[in-house]
Amino acid sequence: MKKILILLFLFIYTNAQTSNDLYQKAQSLETNGKFKEAMLLYKEIAKKERNINRIYIDEDKKKEIQAISTTLDTIEDKETVETIEQIVASNFNLYPYHENYLLPFSYDTKKREGRNQVETKFQLSVKKPISHNFFGFDETINLAYTHTSWWQIYEESSPFRETNYKPEIFVTMPYGKSNKTSLKGFKLGLLHESNGQKEPESRSWNRLYLESYFQAGNLFAIPRIWYRLPEKDEDDDNPDILDYMGYGDLTLLYPYKKHTFKLLLRNNLKFDDRNKGFAEFDWTFPFFGSKNTFGYVQLSTGYGDSLIDYNKEINRISFGISLSR
Repeated sequence: MKKILILLFLFIYTNAQTSNDLYQKAQSLETNGKFKEAMLLYKEIAKKERNINRIYIDEDKKKEIQAISTTLDTIEDKETVETIEQIVASNFNLYPYHENYLLPFSYDTKKREGRNQVETKFQLSVKKPISHNFFGFDETINLAYTHTSWWQIYEESSPFRETNYKPEIFVTMPYGKSNKTSLKGFKLGLLHESNGQKEPESRSWNRLYLESYFQAGNLFAIPRIWYRLPEKDEDDDNPDILDYMGYGDLTLLYPYKKHTFKLLLRNNLKFDDRNKGFAEFDWTFPFFGSKNTFGYVQLSTGYGDSLIDYNKEINRISFGISLSR
């Protein structure tokens, strides 16, 4: 997995045009009287630098930076000043990715050995844009990390029963420049998922996936297909995982006023007694008038609730709050 990520990073950066290259081309065009082409390149440079280098901070943070800046020694070099501002701001432009939620009550309808039927489930998910429009398709390259835990908080020692770790790198690309088509964009990614356990509880797999986005009014449909990267037999903790997780999923999202309704569907498409599937319904709604905290209800049934239970049928009801959606 590490080798794949390193190679992918090298590919991205060695194929990217630097701002200096673009400046030189723009200046050459301007010298030769091709002012229109030069202006287009200057515009691209400005957009590129704005997306990559801009520091996004709120008003309170600006006031804090200004207060600290008045106590610092004067420095003439502009680039050094910008570096100091980044250090003072402590800002690295992380954004919510999947939902970030805390579900204090999560109930498994079936009693299972070694675990309480009621537990707490929470998820943290963030992404970091690292480049924009390197290849000229208005695409954005992102790093992301999602952390999901099932916490036996109602037990005496409150152990973490299961945690799934999902780092990934992905590229998003819009489709077209108008709203005349229902297809809105694509997403291509490399995703690692594991639970960090030792044998025999260890679970992990790596996937390449392609996702597309469709819109019809308020309804968004997001089909995704994936290819599992092969592993050596002796390293494979879950060789039959595709029999339960299948080769893709479908997400349906319907925002209505201040509510969102989301349905995730997954199936292995084996139409016999080997058929396995999963469905998860999420509902977020206003939480006591808050603009950034939401009530959250989650209903799920089927296989793949977590990595440790990928081959077990789980029926679960959970509720709590969400900090993003």
